[in-house]
Amino acid sequence: MEIPRADSAVTTLFEKLTPAAAEVTSKKMFGQPAAFANGNLFMGVFGGSMFVRLSEADRIEARDKSGFVPFEPMPGRAMKEYWVVPPSVLKDQASVRRWVARSLAYALTLDPKKPKSKSK
Repeated sequence: MEIPRADSAVTTLFEKLTPAAAEVTSKKMFGQPAAFANGNLFMGVFGGSMFVRLSEADRIEARDKSGFVPFEPMPGRAMKEYWVVPPSVLKDQASVRRWVARSLAYALTLDPKKPKSKSK
């Protein structure tokens, strides 16, 4: 499977939207920008798309909104809890910021991930 390159416009938006909080770190996943809260992935870029991790209630709401689809980095292999933010929402600064805030809030409820030990 070929992984798409991160779109520069979506990457720029991702950088603007990534919260500046002590719990938040950014690093690459799939070779593309991703944000983590206490070690838990909560948003990222994949090709021309941005995805967010959502609570059960927010997933139900997203499913009922036009354009939201489960995030599938490989066809047929959806990542549980992750949804692609539709282009119409990405264009609306207030709306996309609300979804990012929801994603961060949910990630902060999860147990912090312990760093993996480096193998020799």
